Amino acid sequence: MPSNTTTPCIQWTETTPDGASRLRKARWYSDKSAPGPKRVMAVDDRLSADEAFRLASSGTALLWQGDYHNARQLLQAMARRMDSRASKRKAIHHDNPAEAFHQHRQSQAQRANTLGMLLIPLQQDYHIPLRRAPDVQAACEAAWGPYQTSHQTASHNQASSEDQTSHEEQTNCEAVLPGAVSLRALQGVTGAYEWYRQGVEVTALNGRIHPRYGVFSPVRGEYVALLAEAALPAALQQHSLAFDIGTGTGVLAAMLAKRGISKVIATDQDPRALACAADNLQRLQYTQQVQLLATDMFPDGQAALIVCNPPWIPARPSAPVEYAIYDPDSRMLRSFLAGLAAHLLPGGEGWLILSDIAEHLGLRDRAQLLDWIDTAGLQVMQRLDTRPQHPKSQDHDDPLHQARSRELTSLWKLALK
Repeated sequence: MPSNTTTPCIQWTETTPDGASRLRKARWYSDKSAPGPKRVMAVDDRLSADEAFRLASSGTALLWQGDYHNARQLLQAMARRMDSRASKRKAIHHDNPAEAFHQHRQSQAQRANTLGMLLIPLQQDYHIPLRRAPDVQAACEAAWGPYQTSHQTASHNQASSEDQTSHEEQTNCEAVLPGAVSLRALQGVTGAYEWYRQGVEVTALNGRIHPRYGVFSPVRGEYVALLAEAALPAALQQHSLAFDIGTGTGVLAAMLAKRGISKVIATDQDPRALACAADNLQRLQYTQQVQLLATDMFPDGQAALIVCNPPWIPARPSAPVEYAIYDPDSRMLRSFLAGLAAHLLPGGEGWLILSDIAEHLGLRDRAQLLDWIDTAGLQVMQRLDTRPQHPKSQDHDDPLHQARSRELTSLWKLALK
C-alpha cells in the first residue's frame, strides 16, 4: 500500500478473560465516502431490540458476535421501531413540493444511518465467523474484488486525518478481525450479486442485462422502449455512428446496436460501469459494434445520433449508486445540452431521455429546461412520452406518490437550429 494512503478501520474495547481491557480494530468495508463509526460496541444475542435501537439511534455501532439469523431479526425489529417512530410524528404538509421531497430525503438518510449501525464481522476470504452465516464470498468479491488485493489497497472512503487515531493508540490495537461491514450494506452487496447472476429482462432489447454492484439496474424498461420505437435520423444512412453518453450497464448502447447502427461509442467515467457494460455487450454479442470509452461526457468527433439518459433528479446523492438517480445542480443534463451542438453531424439528432419527476417535485421547471435547450443552439423536433410502469407509481402510501402518479418519461429529439 502506498505510504500516503490509510485503510479505514473501526475500533472497540473488549474485556479479556483475565479482566483486562483491550483495544481491538478491524478494517471498515463501505462504499460510502465517510469513515467508519467512531463508537463501536461488541454485542451478541443477549442484546434486546429496544436497547439496540437506543444505542444505534445515539450513534453507537453494534458489532455482532452472536447468531447471524438473530442479527437479521434484530435489524428487522429495529426497522419496525424506526418506522413506528416515523408514523407517530405529525405529517408536515408543504405547499412547496420541493420541501416535502427534501424532508423525505432527510428521513431516508436518518433511517439508513440508524439501521447501518448493526455490523457484521468478516474474516479472510470474506468468511463471516458467526453461527448460521451464509457464504457471501462470491458476492463480496464481485463488489470489492478478491480479498488478497482489496485488503491491501486503500478504500474509496478514506478517513480524514483528524478522524485517525494517534500512533500510540494504533500500537495498542490488536487486529482480531480482518474486517467488518454494516449488515444493511452486506445485504445490498448480496442483493446486487443476485441481480447480476439472474439479470434483468429488457423486453425491448429481447435480452437480459446483468447489472453489477454499484451500477444502476435498468428496472424501468419503458425508457428503453422509447429508444427502440423512435424513428432514426436520416443522417445515419451516410454516417452510421452514434454516441451513448453515460452508458452505465450498456443497455442503451446495446439497443442502438440492435437497431442496426454500425458503430456506437459508449462513454462513462465510472470504471465499474464500463466493466459492467463490457460484460453485457459480450453476453449480447455486440462487442464488434460498440466501443467503450472512459471519459466524462462526449468522445472526440461528431455523430449522427447522440443519446443520453442523465440522472433525473437534481439533488445530491448519498451513495455512489445514487449518481444514476441524482444529479447535483443538473450538472450532467446541462453538460449534455451545452456540448451537444458541437458533436452533432449536419442533420444529426440528440436524443435526451428524461423524466419530468423533477418538475412535479418542484426541483426544476419546464421553462428552465427549454431555456437550456435554446441557449445551447438546439431546437425540439419531437417529444415521445410514456407513463412509468414501476410499482411506486401506483403506491398511494409512497410520500412522493402525487409526483410519481403524474410522471412522464420522454425522449426529446433535439437538432441544431
